[in-house]
Amino acid sequence: MSKLTSQEKYLIVQRYLTENVSFRDLEKELGVDSSSIRYWVKLSEYHGSEAFDFPYTNYSAAFKLKVIQRIEEEEYSIREASAMFHIPDFSMVRRWRKKWLEGGKEALESTRKGPTQMTSHKKKEDSMDSYEALKKENERLRMENEYLKKVRDLSSKKESISKEEQAQVIDELRFHFPVKQLTEIADIPRSTYYHWKEKQLEPKTDRPLKELITSIFKEHKGRYGYRRIENELRNLGHEVNHKKVYRLMKELGLQSTVKMKKYRSYKGKVGQTAPNILNRNFKADQPNQKWVTDITEFKLFGEKLYLSPVLDLFNGEIITYTIGSRPTYSLVNNMLDQAFERLHPSDELVMHSDQGWHYQMAPYRKKLKDHQVTQSMSRKGNCHDNAVMENFFGIMKSEFLYLREFESVAHFKQELEEYIHYYNHKRIKSKLRISPISYRARFQELA
Repeated sequence: MSKLTSQEKYLIVQRYLTENVSFRDLEKELGVDSSSIRYWVKLSEYHGSEAFDFPYTNYSAAFKLKVIQRIEEEEYSIREASAMFHIPDFSMVRRWRKKWLEGGKEALESTRKGPTQMTSHKKKEDSMDSYEALKKENERLRMENEYLKKVRDLSSKKESISKEEQAQVIDELRFHFPVKQLTEIADIPRSTYYHWKEKQLEPKTDRPLKELITSIFKEHKGRYGYRRIENELRNLGHEVNHKKVYRLMKELGLQSTVKMKKYRSYKGKVGQTAPNILNRNFKADQPNQKWVTDITEFKLFGEKLYLSPVLDLFNGEIITYTIGSRPTYSLVNNMLDQAFERLHPSDELVMHSDQGWHYQMAPYRKKLKDHQVTQSMSRKGNCHDNAVMENFFGIMKSEFLYLREFESVAHFKQELEEYIHYYNHKRIKSKLRISPISYRARFQELA
């Protein structure tokens, strides 16, 4: 391919910036090395419409050393430093650096033959530096004037403009002035501008999906990870791969919070224990076939609260719960009374717990026997035997306790009631792909 003109390079840069085409695609289409196109884009960022107008190509050793120092001392890349100093080809700087590493500053001196006059050369260099400084100052004043003019046009319609609007102004001026200097005048980080630019150039097909993902994430108060959001999207009629949901959430900076805290009610053998009939078989074919229970502790406002729920292994639904300021037996007894209201005469229920002292008590065992419920207990010190209940406590604390601020114990109890309702009716269980109540309703319709 023949050598490209400045105008042709400029047009290639505009295509990259405005048509959302990749460097690789341009390389294939035009036969131009992608690394060259990357450099042209970088030159345009720094020098705008003058990116491809190079005033001279014979550089002094002092100038070369200044470029190398920018790379070595300030850790700029070769491409970045070359663009900053408006050098036509960044490979030139690579050669300068190689010479400097091998022979120091002397190796950067010009090897041209012929007489040289150091004094006249120094005067010429000083004159050029003075001219360049004046030119840059005039350019900066013109740039400030253009930027402020556009900002005034926007701010006349409102009290102030946002950073996104500042980025928009910079984008309008980037073909005439370097982006780096425009962001300095606007007093915003360059990353802010490029983040805004990426949002403008991202595929339009992803924008509605990102908005929907953000909406779902906020509706569930940050409790959903990418798999549950994928399930919710499918329930809403959007067929989307979980990997894409993960990628988009990562781009949006959305991530669920997970924390765990355990409570143990085991006090040794205070009554009679039962065998581990459940034996980690946490699958149930119908409601009221297998229930699990346990007690967990909250610490709020200098007080302790104890929660005793019952969970149905058929659909993960919280059947009922009781809460009190002390972990007394009545806490468990009242929980049983409420839960047994759900039972039907035909149900054959297994009730599983750990070996906490409440579940060893004679009144507890008698109440189970009176309702023809089979008692099952985890093995001593083995939390995995009641893993589903432990998992629920971890989810509840990470999605509810650690994400909220409460005004009082009464406020906490009110919010807890709302969370349990949300957990049963709205929160998608990954295994079920719908909420527990929806799953039970679907089962009953088909029965």
